[in-house]
Amino acid sequence: MINQEFLNSDLFKWAILPLLIFIARMSDVSLGTMRHILVARGMKKIVPFLGFLEVLIWLFAISQTMKHLDNIACYIGFASGFAMGTYVGMRIEEKLALGMQILRIITHQDCEQLVNELQHHDIGVTIMNGHGAKGPVKILLMVVNRKDLGILTDIIQRSNPGIFYSIEDVRTSQQGVFPKKNGNRFFPKDYSLKNILSQIRK
Repeated sequence: MINQEFLNSDLFKWAILPLLIFIARMSDVSLGTMRHILVARGMKKIVPFLGFLEVLIWLFAISQTMKHLDNIACYIGFASGFAMGTYVGMRIEEKLALGMQILRIITHQDCEQLVNELQHHDIGVTIMNGHGAKGPVKILLMVVNRKDLGILTDIIQRSNPGIFYSIEDVRTSQQGVFPKKNGNRFFPKDYSLKNILSQIRK
């Protein structure tokens, strides 16, 4: 049982309580950021659990802030926790690299070597003919796991430095040709809380 005298002390009121509010707010906003990202990417199994935790933690933060309206430190902890939670949530999502992305290359250069190397890495490539501002071009389309995007861009820069490409998010995809190593990763097949936490720690 926490000593009531300690709860009424200046140390708790001006340091520990604002810190607890900061941590709680950072946690619930991080969960909220992750929840929105997972919904946008069609990964719905874990979303209700994240929503439950998010609201539970938020209730603690807001209730403690409302109980101490005369404490400016609680306001600062609440607001700074929101800011930090937004950043932390984005960093977690970036590290997990959830979902699929489409990479589009438009070039007037010879891209045969690039296509061969991509296919060698088991990356499916769709090639179309087009016409750009300076004449005929080749359009290459690839749908890839986001976690493989770094490898893909390295291949592109190594084969055709300075080539134009754009990247867009894909909500869902079916079938396709992807690097075999992705079969051992937990997204998109298995996105349980245990696997998410283990991936963050890597």
